Amino acid sequence: MSHSPTSSETTTALRIKVCGMREAANVAAVAALHPDFLGFIFYPKSKRFVADTLDAELLGQLPEGCQKVGVFVDEGTAVIQQQVARYGLDLVQLHGHETPAQCAELQAAGVPVVKAFAFEAGFDFDTLRPYAPYCAYFLFDTKGEQPGGNGTTFDWQLLQGYPLEVPYFLAGGLDEQHAATLAKLQLPGLYAVDLNSRFELQPGLKDDSKLARMFTSLRA
Repeated sequence: MSHSPTSSETTTALRIKVCGMREAANVAAVAALHPDFLGFIFYPKSKRFVADTLDAELLGQLPEGCQKVGVFVDEGTAVIQQQVARYGLDLVQLHGHETPAQCAELQAAGVPVVKAFAFEAGFDFDTLRPYAPYCAYFLFDTKGEQPGGNGTTFDWQLLQGYPLEVPYFLAGGLDEQHAATLAKLQLPGLYAVDLNSRFELQPGLKDDSKLARMFTSLRA
């Protein structure tokens, strides 16, 4: 499934993704805020790994318009497809060293791909070009020790030079203090923000009241 941004996607309000969900009651509480995307981490080394605790039936009852994203790190295509089928995932987010060829395999199987990249000063946008035909979205996260969820921001203005048509998610330490800036942020290709570690009571458990305030600020 290929994807290219429409004019409405590039001009409407930022979409919101909440990542690192796991516990059933917490998933339901956050889903009630109507995020555009909910992310579930299928990486065993992550503190937010879903293991076997994720309720597939609950995921099937999420509000209309809330897309389910499975996050994988250097996982095999067959395993990813099994989890897509088991949990009814709408997209997969690849957060490791996955190749354009693997993105193409998933796309050919009807699985839209979000390919994540660790971002820092001097990032070479040309590294994205081989992935562009096979990805619905990119995601830019702060370069850190872990593949994601490091809780630190990067200089977003570095994205002013973004040259491609693939829309992207902005991740990396986003917090309530950034809400006003994010709501007004004008960057080429910016499609959504990804909220995770700064909205947690503990890894995998989100503070839904703090998220509610953030949603209100971003959607004002």
